[in-house]
Amino acid sequence: MSQNKLNITANFSIEAAAVLAENEKPKNRRFSMTAYTGGPMMLEGWKCPVVIDLQGLNKGSSSRPIFISHNQDIDDLLGQTDHVNIVENNLVAAGVVLGDSPRVQRVIALADKGFNWQASIGARAEQIEYIKAGQNVSVNGKEFTGPLNIARKSMLGEISFVTLGADNNTSATIAANFQEQTMENLENQETNKKEETTITAETTIADIRAAAAAETTRITAIKKICSGKYDDIEAKAIAEGWDQPKCELEVLRASRPNVNIITSQKITATPKVYEAVALMASGIAGSRLEKFYDNQTLEQADKLRGIGIQEYCEQICAMQLPRFRRDASAWLSAAFSTASLPGILSNVANKMLLEGYSYIEDAWRKICKIASVNDFKEHSRYRMTGSFKFEQVGADGELKHGKIDEQKYGQKADTHGIMFALTRQMIINDDLAAFTDVPRQIGMGAAEAIADAVWALLLSNPSSFFSAAHKNFKDGADTALSGDSLTDAEVVFGEQTKPNGKPLGIQPSIILVPTALRVPADLLMKSPMLNETTTANKGKPSSNPHIGKYDVVSSSYLSNSSFTGYSSKAWYLFADPNRLPALEVAFLNGIDQPIVEKTDADFNTLGIQFRGFIDFGVREQDFRGAVKFKGEI
Repeated sequence: MSQNKLNITANFSIEAAAVLAENEKPKNRRFSMTAYTGGPMMLEGWKCPVVIDLQGLNKGSSSRPIFISHNQDIDDLLGQTDHVNIVENNLVAAGVVLGDSPRVQRVIALADKGFNWQASIGARAEQIEYIKAGQNVSVNGKEFTGPLNIARKSMLGEISFVTLGADNNTSATIAANFQEQTMENLENQETNKKEETTITAETTIADIRAAAAAETTRITAIKKICSGKYDDIEAKAIAEGWDQPKCELEVLRASRPNVNIITSQKITATPKVYEAVALMASGIAGSRLEKFYDNQTLEQADKLRGIGIQEYCEQICAMQLPRFRRDASAWLSAAFSTASLPGILSNVANKMLLEGYSYIEDAWRKICKIASVNDFKEHSRYRMTGSFKFEQVGADGELKHGKIDEQKYGQKADTHGIMFALTRQMIINDDLAAFTDVPRQIGMGAAEAIADAVWALLLSNPSSFFSAAHKNFKDGADTALSGDSLTDAEVVFGEQTKPNGKPLGIQPSIILVPTALRVPADLLMKSPMLNETTTANKGKPSSNPHIGKYDVVSSSYLSNSSFTGYSSKAWYLFADPNRLPALEVAFLNGIDQPIVEKTDADFNTLGIQFRGFIDFGVREQDFRGAVKFKGEI
């Protein structure tokens, strides 16, 4: 289903056929409905409940055709509305039955016999607002708590008579109470004629309000009886129109012990609960869990804390699986034939992948421009280098044309990834934590792949990126990090020019240092006083001219001996990478986090496999965007 289409099941009623006096022409029968009561709905194609903001609903014309089963054909035209209104935060509609085809007559005949027809009412969502979990919002005079979607603007569409509406959890009743014209009726024709009342929009709305109030009272009573412990019974009772005694009886039956329950405790669990159970087994911090799930979900998950993989899968599948040790293939086939288990495990793996991805140092993000490419081909980056300085306008009023030159830089993304699996050994050992630890390690590996690529490129100094020829490199004892050498580096950076020889006009904003220089760099940026000289009779200014000038970025990769060109003394000045990038990291379609997917295991692998991958590329860009001081001879 399209994500902007909403199909709503409505309560629908057809008025009873009136008894007619002799020679009196029959009147068209009327119908009325409460199309929507302003609350949340679980609709096909939407992951979270949907609330339509009635203030933003465009009703269009009050005259709308009513079809049978969405068939827009003349033989399926049942009638048309003459009132479509919003009354007390309810969408109500009423109209007349006009169709006389055999199909229409069969619909009316079934309604007269008591068949519960439904109305499928379509709406097109034009503006959606997502409300996060735990966030409160007021819509249609009611308070709701996320997660949910609010259709702030929508357009009312087609209305059809159907046997079953789009929302199977909502029932509708058609009350016709057809009265046959018998001899006994004929004797009372005159009385009926005098008492006959014309149905107006006001009486129709009054009936709708009364029906809506009764339905609200019934639903409230059912919710109170179920008290949040019997979600399945609550949904079924509301959908099938149960009264209070029937609901109470079913709750009483459900509260009795069930010898066929797989575990010893009754857990009302959703997919979110099972995700939280797995993340708890991984040892993830409680504060992190609270960002993903609400308190009710975490309380339910805590009741399942400590279960193994086999019981975990049985809980999700809601069935007793074969004994894994006896028939591993049958166990895997049964478990992963359900719709829930593969999706939940994929979500768990994805969260653990991202958790691990965030563990690794990502200082490279502060010095690199983050870009996007749409394929794996070699891409070119262009930087305009021409002159756009305003020139004085002569007496003739003619404006000079600016000169546009450009410099070209390369970029290309590649795929980096690895496979991991829920293996036979993990399942036999019944260790849920072992499964969650694997994707976390993979996430860390993804982050390490990017960090390795960035720092290896910087330290390898490709194409003499930092060199005397580029006027962005100095060595010698006087380049060790200090107040004086930082002043010197500023001068070197400030003297960079454009290809046309004019000043670059861009100042550095970041100082990049290895771990050993982190504290000295912090002192240079924060200490108001400088006392560096040990030379006799040589005065030094006491105030620090560099305080607060640059953001200090430190990386342990710079001094790691596994990288060619490593140094614990070299340091750098960088311009803002979004203004003048020296390095660029590009991600395919801008997706800068690893992706996890479930795949079928190879024939020689007994288990279920997942794959984690990320698409990125790293390239040097403009050498004018950085300066390197070696810090030694």
